[in-house]
Amino acid sequence: MTHSAYVQVDVQDSVATVTLNRPERLNALGASMREDLLAALQAIAATPEARAVVLTGAGRAFCAGGDVKEMNERKQEGGAARSWNEELRPARDQVLTLLRQMPQPVLAGINGPATGAGMNLALACDLRIASDEATFGQVFVKRGLHPDWGGTFFLPRLVGPAKAMELILGGDLFGAEEALGMGLINRMVPHAELEQATAQWAAELAAGPPVAMALAKRSVYRNMEGDLPGALETETYAQRMCWDTEDATEGIQAFVEKRSPQFRGR
Repeated sequence: MTHSAYVQVDVQDSVATVTLNRPERLNALGASMREDLLAALQAIAATPEARAVVLTGAGRAFCAGGDVKEMNERKQEGGAARSWNEELRPARDQVLTLLRQMPQPVLAGINGPATGAGMNLALACDLRIASDEATFGQVFVKRGLHPDWGGTFFLPRLVGPAKAMELILGGDLFGAEEALGMGLINRMVPHAELEQATAQWAAELAAGPPVAMALAKRSVYRNMEGDLPGALETETYAQRMCWDTEDATEGIQAFVEKRSPQFRGR
């Protein structure tokens, strides 16, 4: 499994934990972190033994977004916006696309500040659980910049266009309780309980039927952009695929026998 100085990967009990590991910069997306994260996710997506993914940050932050110090250095060197963005874009775009397309459910364990691109990285995940000490913010406008890392795509779909506009144009920080209230995160837990709660949720996801869950994930994201007839067709196709799996046989039989199913991904 891919492992680097800036992105650590640990696979245990069918859960792959990906840790952004640049704590001295609050896990800001600088250096080779984008490429390292992409390599880690690509390896996990191709590993059937990894049935759920946790994305979190080392130290006291989830991810502070882009590395502003690196941006300033680039500005001082006279770096053009086009060349800067073209350098960053391939890995960034592939990371975001892969988070949505990889078969495993991806759970963001938000242990601290998730701001700018870091917030949008969390929004790209399928599910989000946050410490009650976590903070969020679309801080781009405070730097004179436009949102990136998919913020203008993910945010309106979660909170609606009016609230998204308020968050983007204001650029203010807000806490986990407010994030929970507006539907940005699924769960909030006391900071001391975050690691255990995240591990427990990930284990529950990993125990589910992989084929059915992968197809459900695919259908949800595809159907957000389509119409009802297309959604019904997608669901019918997915249900046919699930029906022929051993997991479906096990799930139905376990219900009849009043026991917990044991899904094996077949």
